Amino acid sequence: MDKPVTIMPCLDMQNGRVVKGVHFVDIRDAGDPVECARAYCQAGADALAMLDISATVEARPTMIDVVKKVAQVVSVPFTVGGGISDVASAEAVIGAGADVVSVSSAAFRNFDLIPQLIKRFGQNVVTVAIDVDRNPSTPSGYEVYIDGGRTATGCDAVEWAKRVDGWGAAVILPTSKAGDGAKTGYDLPIIRAIKQVVQAEVVASGGAGRLEHFLQAVQVGASILLAASVFHFGIIGIGELKAYLREQGVAVR
Repeated sequence: MDKPVTIMPCLDMQNGRVVKGVHFVDIRDAGDPVECARAYCQAGADALAMLDISATVEARPTMIDVVKKVAQVVSVPFTVGGGISDVASAEAVIGAGADVVSVSSAAFRNFDLIPQLIKRFGQNVVTVAIDVDRNPSTPSGYEVYIDGGRTATGCDAVEWAKRVDGWGAAVILPTSKAGDGAKTGYDLPIIRAIKQVVQAEVVASGGAGRLEHFLQAVQVGASILLAASVFHFGIIGIGELKAYLREQGVAVR
């Protein structure tokens, strides 16, 4: 039997609250992180992500007190990202209760960081997030962005994913700026292109709006299905999503 997919709600955090934007802007409040986390675990989430979306831009570490509070109510693997820039900040987040750290901008700025984190914590504890936007002048048509999607790097997203995979990261999490919060579907070409060149599990992130969007992501190679808006605002329930995927022949937990 195929390995079951992972359903992963994502809590985007700003100023201690869960928020949700569209295309990385137009941020609105979506609730208390502890209450959201508890509700998702009760609803059958397989994993949970929490991303401090302004930590890197504000040049500060992840809010450790929030990580601790959320970790106390989470009963599934818990990934935390945002502001993790070195081994010490990763250690602090793991010490506060995270199972996995997600690194994006810092991995791009310091090519030694991911190998250092994998050596210290093991490859299953390290996710590399890659924010991307379409750029027809790059070989794959997608460019890496850092600083929460604010800064273009000129680097091809698929080439960067290959490099990350070579370091041994177990999970690669590409988020398309074009799809983020738009509910028009995941950016399937970038998921497919990355999955074709890496051994890592690939996360579908950015753009889920309907049940079929999740199925489409599985069909192009995603094994972890991350979403925020549709779960936060009650558009799709986790149980409903799992039942739908099961009906479509997808193995779920």
